[in-house]
Amino acid sequence: MTSDFVWHMEDVLDLYGKPYDSRHPVICFDERPCQLIGDAVIPIPLKPGCSKKEHYEYIRNGTCCIFMAFEPLAGKRMICVKKHRTKVDYANFMKNLSEQYPNAESIRLVQDNLNTHTAGSFYVALPPDEAFELAKKFEFHFTPKKGSWLNMAEIELSALSKQCLDRRIGSMEKLAAEVDSWEKERNSAKATVRWRFDKSDARKKLQRHYFNLQN
Repeated sequence: MTSDFVWHMEDVLDLYGKPYDSRHPVICFDERPCQLIGDAVIPIPLKPGCSKKEHYEYIRNGTCCIFMAFEPLAGKRMICVKKHRTKVDYANFMKNLSEQYPNAESIRLVQDNLNTHTAGSFYVALPPDEAFELAKKFEFHFTPKKGSWLNMAEIELSALSKQCLDRRIGSMEKLAAEVDSWEKERNSAKATVRWRFDKSDARKKLQRHYFNLQN
């Protein structure tokens, strides 16, 4: 464990410990690739006493990417299915996200340090004046390398995978519809993550690592 890891870990944990503030919402962002798998043979549908039956053959219809923004203290998430995960895709998602919080002074964004996850991406998709204004709306907080477990959006993506993506979905349109339905249900229930690990826990449980920090 390095000193840089510790700094980013404690920064994120400190953020998670702050009370809810609608002027400065804490939002976790993550993305995951998703394969589009279609049926080579029409499956036999579910009926009383018999489960659905699928043929072992399937058709690969390419891949896409799921973008997830998750506000744990509000039990709210925003999800979008995109063909790619370029700087333009990231910038457009962040623009849409910012529009969901018109009264926020800043959005505290927790994310990993992928090369597209910077305000520089805004300048690829938007005019300079608009990109600059959008960048001012965000306060970036990065999880450490190999520390993606600190991102609550990853936990929410895991729930999505188990509850919604546990079947063959052959097109982006179908995937978007399934994800949208799941998102609305979760938001209606205000489903959230109860985070129970803070800075004091880190310093206690990882004490030996703190004493042997690398540069």
